[in-house]
Amino acid sequence: MKKIIVTGANGFVGKQVMELLQHSEYHVYALTSHIGNKQNSERVTWFEVNLLDERQITALFDQLEAPTHLLHLAWDTTPGLYWNSATNFQWVKATLSLVDLFCAAGGGRIVAVGTCAEYDLNAGICREDDSALAYTTMYGSCKNALQHMLSVYAQTHAISVSWARLFYMYGPHEHPSRLVPSVIQSLMQGVTADCSHGKQIRDYMYVKDVASALVALLESDLNGPINVASGIPYLLKDIVNEIGELMKKPDLVRLNAIRSPEGEPPIILADMKKMTNLVGWKPSYSLKEGLIETIEWWRKQEITR
Repeated sequence: MKKIIVTGANGFVGKQVMELLQHSEYHVYALTSHIGNKQNSERVTWFEVNLLDERQITALFDQLEAPTHLLHLAWDTTPGLYWNSATNFQWVKATLSLVDLFCAAGGGRIVAVGTCAEYDLNAGICREDDSALAYTTMYGSCKNALQHMLSVYAQTHAISVSWARLFYMYGPHEHPSRLVPSVIQSLMQGVTADCSHGKQIRDYMYVKDVASALVALLESDLNGPINVASGIPYLLKDIVNEIGELMKKPDLVRLNAIRSPEGEPPIILADMKKMTNLVGWKPSYSLKEGLIETIEWWRKQEITR
């Protein structure tokens, strides 16, 4: 049986990955910093561990039985803080320790998560093989550096490493300060959702599709960077207006109410040829379908408060 370690298993993306993997052929070692009321099952074993503590990582591997795959999602993504936080350097170190222990235990396939922030976002369309990379933030720089280190490590240790560059996402459990949940919550409360002009083009994808793409990558043998996104150029104003229509409160969505950040790239879009042609994967959810599920999830949270 394939045995996969999933870090960040209780996070925004991790929750959706776990939904898929618990019904798969894998046995999952699910790692989280806060285990809460999670229960083990025939297919899933939960571990509470601080991955920034090397002693805890080392002790963890004494409890794991021959892991074959590693999906590394965990990282600090605290809104407003993570871009230039020194914890980015800590996560590079922790990831290298994790990978080294995984390989020593006989593991052979790794999917690690990167970010579109690795690219020079002024380029517009981001292509894995020829788009310029940026080193203007600690977050993007550390992710870029880690990808290069893992690439060399893979060559010298005869393992397979795929680096999934995630773009914009939305869905259940997203941090409430992000665009989609902030608009939804404003409309639920009957107050205006103040937005910028909304002419920015962004590549958004429903988080369940993100999870599906990562599982497909796990089951492939593709190496190196690969974009994980929808490949669809959405105007932000179309996304927020769609939320307004679906919630029957279009009048509460106010465009041009706030300024957009100075120097903001007009277009951030992924080239998805690699994922489509080499992995054979495409998104399953339309924007409308994903937003309907997301709105319903936030409404349920409001009811249960």
